[in-house]
Amino acid sequence: MDLSILIPARNEMYLPNTVEDILKNRRAKSEIIIVLDGQWPVEPLPDHPAVSLIYHSESIGQRAATNEAARLSRAKFIMKLDAHCSVDEGFDLKLMQDCEPDWTVIPRMYNLHVFDWECKKCGHRWYMGPTPTSCDKCDNTVDFVRRLVWEKRKNRYSDHWRFDSDLKFQYWRGYGKRPELKGKYIADTMSSIGACFFMHRERFWEIEGLDEGHGSWGQVGTEVACKSWLSGGRQVVNKKTWFAHMFRTRKDFSFPYPLSGKQVSRARKHSKKLWLGNSWPRAKHDLDWLINKFAPVPGWENLPPARVRRSPSKEIVYYTDNRPEERILRICREQLARCVRGKGIPVVTVSQVPIDFGHNIVMPLPRCVLSLYRQVLAGLKAAKADIIFLIEHDLIYHPCHFDIEPPDGKTFFYNRNRWALCSETGKAVFYQTNVPSLMCAHRDLLIEHYSRAVKLTEGNGSPKTSKYGFAPPRGLPKDQQVGRYKTWMSEHPCIDIRHNNTFTRRRMDKSQFRSERSCRGWTEADEIPFWGKTLGRFDEFLYDQIK
Repeated sequence: MDLSILIPARNEMYLPNTVEDILKNRRAKSEIIIVLDGQWPVEPLPDHPAVSLIYHSESIGQRAATNEAARLSRAKFIMKLDAHCSVDEGFDLKLMQDCEPDWTVIPRMYNLHVFDWECKKCGHRWYMGPTPTSCDKCDNTVDFVRRLVWEKRKNRYSDHWRFDSDLKFQYWRGYGKRPELKGKYIADTMSSIGACFFMHRERFWEIEGLDEGHGSWGQVGTEVACKSWLSGGRQVVNKKTWFAHMFRTRKDFSFPYPLSGKQVSRARKHSKKLWLGNSWPRAKHDLDWLINKFAPVPGWENLPPARVRRSPSKEIVYYTDNRPEERILRICREQLARCVRGKGIPVVTVSQVPIDFGHNIVMPLPRCVLSLYRQVLAGLKAAKADIIFLIEHDLIYHPCHFDIEPPDGKTFFYNRNRWALCSETGKAVFYQTNVPSLMCAHRDLLIEHYSRAVKLTEGNGSPKTSKYGFAPPRGLPKDQQVGRYKTWMSEHPCIDIRHNNTFTRRRMDKSQFRSERSCRGWTEADEIPFWGKTLGRFDEFLYDQIK
């Protein structure tokens, strides 16, 4: 199966309608797994090969039921859905088309108009609610009937949600009005209500499913959102498709589980321990990071003092077209491996042929700017850390290059302590420049930039020569740029080997630059600080690095 739709259900009057709606509107190989939690359905369910039932004579709770259905699934994707919902035509295909491995996706949410009440005496109809005791239009007090409508309320929808400082769910219409979200069909959302979420099945277990320590019900939206974001992933709303949810009202039209204030308090208390206390062991970020990401968040304007601060995680994305001489590649990798071992930084490598270094992704592509961007983007999406260092195959890095920790998620940091080294003469030159191979930034910012660079290059540029986005944030049109940049100087320099197969021009003479501004601080030398003499002894210099 492509998708398993997981439905925990107890005493759900409209469960058959939900199932029929899914079967009618699915367009992929999608199955439905229903957990009948302590009670058989009120009305018979459709007898269909794509519908599986699990029955418990005693209730195990909504969270446990969802986890049990997920364990039965063997599909690539799972979607948790409440038992009183309608879905868009082709919802499954639309959701699968826009779901990265570490994403949680929420469809646009509409209110579901399930039924009207009708007075059998005078025919007057009104919007669903508790069982009526009288008609507003006549003297009838006993004879009423439900008339099925089952339509989304077109003007009652929401795309963005949050939780407040007490971790209670809140709608957040104001967030969708921010300028950077204009025209976006896939957009970040801080939280959701928990009635529907979609993700890769493997991802569901990476974030440990639903935590049954909360109890049966409550805080599901907050839990899924926090796990999605704080694990290093992302939660988004997909406005290209939708689900419609029946919101319960009063008395005989309320929640099907017995629910006391004590149970609600238990769920909230457990939730606060996990997220306000920063005690979820799989978290790569703390809760303050999430609040700052969406800031300003109503009710969170003044963050409390840092609770449990963890250092941001770091990871390397190493990209190569495998073109330089093997000895240069090997020595640069060996030096990088020493940096990695000393600092415990994991490595994702993206190459055009397999290499035995880090977590290797092979992408056999032609040599061009677009291929470089695609390689970088693939590496970024495979990485999981907060901060990413982009690393090229023909640089010799000093360990101090990896000491910086960008303080925010909106800035690209360039290390300008770079010496260019000519492989033919051993001549070394220094000048001030920003190169992506000596840049680091938060992963989300890098993904946003390189996603735009790929899209622009594919649509408007020449894949071989395009400079869209070559040195973030510059290179993109101003209305497409994200973030800003700053520069710094590491204690010791890194060495950029300029050889016959370099991707960019091998400029080793000041006359090769258009202006003085392009090579400010120009310095020529026969040796590189810390590393030693290079002029006339390039081969010996390389050998020195592996002694």
